[in-house]
Amino acid sequence: MNKLFFISLVALVGVASFSGCRKKKDTIAKITIKDDANAVVEGATVVLYGTPSGPEYQGQVVTVYDTTTTNSAGVAVFNFNEVYQLGQAGVAVLDIHAWTLTQDGTGIVKVEEETTTEETVYVN
Repeated sequence: MNKLFFISLVALVGVASFSGCRKKKDTIAKITIKDDANAVVEGATVVLYGTPSGPEYQGQVVTVYDTTTTNSAGVAVFNFNEVYQLGQAGVAVLDIHAWTLTQDGTGIVKVEEETTTEETVYVN
């Protein structure tokens, strides 16, 4: 009887430990920057930032999440793995500002948990 109880207890602990832990998947935002001719823009600066909304937030400063530059494919990659926590509903809705020395553009990205979200911003 004790042997059966011990085996059952070990099995229960083993099943609970495997089913209770789930590895978090990557939460990524990829922002593609294109110009008026629909060509990708390499080396553009891309900033993701939050803008408080509502009358109670008027006058508050925007919060910059991160800044990076686009690669040769015109893509800026932002990693939200440190921001997103398992069980959290949604990650962020952020404004996008992209520019080069002669071009400028804006957009919005809604970052979804454990997925790769892709947006395109046109600069002119």
